[in-house]
Amino acid sequence: MKFLIFLLLPLAIFAQNDSLNTQAKDSLVSITHSSIAKDSLSVHPSFQLKPKQFIIPGVLITYGVLATETKWFKKINFDTRNEITEDHPTFRTTIDNYTQFVPGAAVFALQAFGVKGESSVKKELIVYAMSLGISTAIVVPTKKLTHQERPDGSNNQSFPSGHTALAFASAEFLRREYWNVSPWIGIAGYAVATGTGILRMYNNKHWLGDVAAGAGIGILSTTLSYWLYDKIHIGGNAKHQAFLFPGYSNKQFTIGFVKQF
Repeated sequence: MKFLIFLLLPLAIFAQNDSLNTQAKDSLVSITHSSIAKDSLSVHPSFQLKPKQFIIPGVLITYGVLATETKWFKKINFDTRNEITEDHPTFRTTIDNYTQFVPGAAVFALQAFGVKGESSVKKELIVYAMSLGISTAIVVPTKKLTHQERPDGSNNQSFPSGHTALAFASAEFLRREYWNVSPWIGIAGYAVATGTGILRMYNNKHWLGDVAAGAGIGILSTTLSYWLYDKIHIGGNAKHQAFLFPGYSNKQFTIGFVKQF
């Protein structure tokens, strides 16, 4: 029962009528051998951020913060961990190292099999890279600042869950690309992401609050990446657009650079 809030809140995102329902599909125009493929961003309105897009990630992140700072929510963390360890004291798996990327990989697998998403493959590659970069840039410094001990006591980098952040960034990426094809594709992605978060708790690596906050960060990162795709670029030529995005690598903040040719 302790998992109920965490399981339901991410799925509630599907009830939102966000801008995905009204945006025209991103397409490539190819006429002759001499014609240039143009990204539909050059002719369609840019991605718009709306307040309701921040509700679900905001709730999840807020819950995670409360779980690190308030007595009542901390108790839920400990009670959840205790129930898991009592029922599955020796459970260990490494599959969560891979499931965090499964929804994102599904986008490119579907494209390879001819199931077109909202965007061109080029845009998808850039947006997904930006999403993972933003998630990492938020998660890693936050771990160092909060200095929260993991349930297994292995280190003090528990909050928030990086695996869960990347899993939900991937799931939101899949949802946005294939919502108009079938809502069940996005739901499947969120199921995998939720499973990744639960496995992090079963591996005794994260508290419930860590996982909830990670989920919120992941969803938010993908939302921002679609917006930044339109906003942060160098030059107005659709043929040679370049994009900058934040990241974190080798204990240093980085700026990623992607140029379209």
